[in-house]
Amino acid sequence: MATTKLKGNEVNLIGNEVNVGDTAPVVTVAAKDLSDVQVGGEKGKAQIVVVVPSLDTPVCAAETRKFNEEAAKIENAEVTVVSMDLPFAMGRFCTTEGIENLTVGSDFRAKDFANAYGVLIENGPLAGVTCRAVFVINASGVVTYKEICPEITEEPNYDGALAAAKDATSTSCCGTCQ
Repeated sequence: MATTKLKGNEVNLIGNEVNVGDTAPVVTVAAKDLSDVQVGGEKGKAQIVVVVPSLDTPVCAAETRKFNEEAAKIENAEVTVVSMDLPFAMGRFCTTEGIENLTVGSDFRAKDFANAYGVLIENGPLAGVTCRAVFVINASGVVTYKEICPEITEEPNYDGALAAAKDATSTSCCGTCQ
């Protein structure tokens, strides 16, 4: 069972553990306008999937602003921030913060994303929401980078995630040839 920490206290993560080299599960989350947003799978471009507990916290807000800024610099990539926030709250956050270079997706309906990617917190004060994580998926739908942040209250390794995203967009290989 995977774990992370919340303010130094270990919490368990449940769901299907996805690792580098795995095919990224295709999951539907709700956009800020309640339309469907597909995350994972083969899209013909790189995907950066940023997982946060809630946009309504300083660390999650800072992380989302950073990925919004950096997303505009990466060609042939899309960034989706996934949390359990209600779509309306996500929309308000994006409007207030000027978030325009990424998509937000709410996993509030059935926690399908959290379970499919193994990022659902099982115990502790944040039980039932997602931990802090970043997945990079290449154009062929394969996970090329994974970071489950060791401490939920701390920001991810931006340099590592962004370098992996650039690498995931820099190849013309579909990943199926040997």
